[in-house]
Amino acid sequence: MSESPNAQPSGDSGARDPGAPLRGGGDRALVTASADGIVAVDHSGIIRLCNPAAEALFGRSAEELIGSPFGFPVVAQETSEIDLLAPGGPPQVVEMRVTTTVWQGERIHVAVLHDVTRRKEVERDLELALEQQTTIVAVAAHELRAPVAEIKLLVHLLRDHLSADRDERGGEIVDQIIKRMDGLQALMRKLLTASRIDAEEARAFREPVAVLEAILERLADFGDKTRHVTVSCSPDLEAFVDRQEFSEMLSNYLENAFIHGRPPVSVEAVERSGWVELRVCDRGPGVPEEFVARVFQRFSREPNTSREVKGTGLGLWIVLSLAKANGGSAWYEPHEPGGACFCLRLALPPQP
Repeated sequence: MSESPNAQPSGDSGARDPGAPLRGGGDRALVTASADGIVAVDHSGIIRLCNPAAEALFGRSAEELIGSPFGFPVVAQETSEIDLLAPGGPPQVVEMRVTTTVWQGERIHVAVLHDVTRRKEVERDLELALEQQTTIVAVAAHELRAPVAEIKLLVHLLRDHLSADRDERGGEIVDQIIKRMDGLQALMRKLLTASRIDAEEARAFREPVAVLEAILERLADFGDKTRHVTVSCSPDLEAFVDRQEFSEMLSNYLENAFIHGRPPVSVEAVERSGWVELRVCDRGPGVPEEFVARVFQRFSREPNTSREVKGTGLGLWIVLSLAKANGGSAWYEPHEPGGACFCLRLALPPQP
């Protein structure tokens, strides 16, 4: 049934009953042997030919199908999915590809029907499993936040006690514990944000946000790491963005600079071409050219990163996802004379 639309009629060239089934030795043998259902439909939407696989899909014999309406729109060179309800059988999802040809002097549509029911069931099961997994991760991260914060408070009290007793070694150990607790809290924050994005709950509530104020608030979370940070931003600059999501974007960019870059770190925000553009730049090794295309992908980590350098591969993906949700964008640029610049573009507040 792969003849071109201009193929000459085969078989008897005389007039025939338009209600009669199409017949032809070679092509009929071809459709009979096909694993996919094949149905030939005339210009009136009447079935003229079908193979055993089509009989099985429709749950009806060829005698019942031939001469009856096909019941589905057929558009040449198009692929679509249709739902079949065979008598006494479960619903089936069928992928339909349509082409045209000429048969015994009449142009007909040939619909090739491929049963994708099982594939669709597997896809639904996978989506459900991923949804459940995401929910479990989100619940676990949420429930862990309070006890982790309490443990961190107790560790700080212990450090004060050891300092009073001048136990330097004990104080060093406690400082390491606090450092790891900070990393655990950052991980839980990322997991909760990623779960919200996966569940499509990242619905940005955009409002005018003072950019400099947001930058300074986030820098306060990083303690003495910020002593080598310079900030350049007008106090009047505002972005039209979800306040909490902007905060998360800034935190992830700053964390990325402190973990993977080297000081000094600069944070610059300006108005450019009707947008707010923000850059967080460092003087580290930068991103290898072969890795740039993947740097914002989920769970993506530069293969040469030292094992001592901690990271989830979620931070930059979160920035890009939230930037898009807020109508903006995120990208990487090499920093001259060396280092990395991670950039963010957000809308300006609408004019009154």
